[in-house]
Amino acid sequence: MLERDLRERFGGHYDIEAHPDAPAALAAAGRQAEAGRALAAVFVADSAACGGAEFRTTLREAHPLVRRVLIVGRGEWRTAHPAVDAMRTGQAESYVFVPWHPRERWLYLPVSEVLADWEASRPAPDVVQIVGEEWEPRAQRLRDVFSLIGIPFGFYGPASAEAESIRERAPEAADGLPLVAFRTGTVLVDPSDERISEALGFSTTPETSHCELAIVGAGPAGLAAAVYGASEGLATLVIDPGFPGGQAGTSSRIRNYLGFPTGLSGRDLANRALEQAWFFGARFVLARRVTALTPAGEGYRLELDDGTAVDARIVVVATGVSWRRLAVPGLDDLLGAGVFYGAALSDPVAVAGARVFIVGAGNSAGQAAAHLAASGASVTLIVRGSSLRASMSDYLVRELEGIPSVAVRLRTEVVGVSGKTRLTSVKLRSNVDGAAEESPVDALCVMIGADPHTEWLHGVLSCDRDGYLLTGPDVLAHGAPSWPLDRPPWLLETSLPGVFAAGDVRHGSVKRVGSAVGEGSIAVQLAHLRLAELV
Repeated sequence: MLERDLRERFGGHYDIEAHPDAPAALAAAGRQAEAGRALAAVFVADSAACGGAEFRTTLREAHPLVRRVLIVGRGEWRTAHPAVDAMRTGQAESYVFVPWHPRERWLYLPVSEVLADWEASRPAPDVVQIVGEEWEPRAQRLRDVFSLIGIPFGFYGPASAEAESIRERAPEAADGLPLVAFRTGTVLVDPSDERISEALGFSTTPETSHCELAIVGAGPAGLAAAVYGASEGLATLVIDPGFPGGQAGTSSRIRNYLGFPTGLSGRDLANRALEQAWFFGARFVLARRVTALTPAGEGYRLELDDGTAVDARIVVVATGVSWRRLAVPGLDDLLGAGVFYGAALSDPVAVAGARVFIVGAGNSAGQAAAHLAASGASVTLIVRGSSLRASMSDYLVRELEGIPSVAVRLRTEVVGVSGKTRLTSVKLRSNVDGAAEESPVDALCVMIGADPHTEWLHGVLSCDRDGYLLTGPDVLAHGAPSWPLDRPPWLLETSLPGVFAAGDVRHGSVKRVGSAVGEGSIAVQLAHLRLAELV
């Protein structure tokens, strides 16, 4: 029945095979691998019939990018069900309920999502062509930009036929690198984020100098505030120095976000939220940094780095955080050339067989490790503490424990790096006995905590000693210099009435995507209360 229904919908684009048992299925998967053909998805009838975890692990070894889909009987909500352990430990990516009628909702929709996710991991026709040196930092940054915003691109060396073709179309780009060529014919030489934003159709200057709600930052908190603000009729403007998504946008797979049981990437979450806010009427200004916040009438004036300004009655600060720097000599000299703060987003297929070290023990580090391992990399987590469980969600710890190509080095630190034009090795030191060792490596991803983007607000809003914005009861508890109203600050309100903070930038925030989204929506409700005070 499953073979018939899948063939009816997907048979025109995919080969569909049915096999009676695990040995036959694995033999077929082996033949496909030998022929250089990649499996998109495999349905597992049940744990016993298909060899359980051993079957799923062997399958992933033969086809690193395969999506393993379980068949789960409706009403089987026991915690001991094999599907629970398989999904929680990363041995399956999705599932289909039996019976699956109506097919459009319970079969074709989940299978389409699985196939779309698989297709995104494979080379796609170029929408953008990038020409540059493989390990040049700026070229890597451009690849990460287009990966973040979900635009398929091809990357080519300076001597390639594609590079020559681009130079023929744009002689003015003959001597410049890196190059970015769009299908429209536009060719940019070493473009800034501003030029890329303009080429993609985004605004980089405000369309108006006045709005009701100004949101600084387009991560999950800012995007949530934009959706709720615009949908409730507020003239809403979002300003971000880069591209939507924030730090969460770089997450390869968020598994614990409400309503997405099989998870979704941070990029998909950000792009969906961007589209949602845009359709409700929110305006976006990208690649533009806010440099100052000052009172203006009943609201505030935001000054931008291009000299323009916007007056808003309400401001939501959702600027988020950036990865904390690792104090290792020579590390920053290799940024983009094998060293990355956060996980490099681009070219997931290129990591097959690569040796990747990830410094960190939080959820972002765990998600990156699982994603890179699924792409064929050998991953080692470098953890200064004695356990992952102190800072990583249980589901991620369990998933990593079940991935053979992920190793964890506890009580260990990176104390040195080597490499001239690119990273070649790192020096590790044990915090137990002080022993040091040199390890060859292809990439080092640093994910060790974060610092808030509040430098432009120092002396304007009350912050804690680490620079996070104080809100609600903490404003008075930490001795705000002057709170001008008779009422106390509301939950997310900063030391200035009508200026709210949401997401990771706020003191005491939970540092999870779900809580950031919640705070963004709550900030809009508080904005309505403040607007009512101003009437």
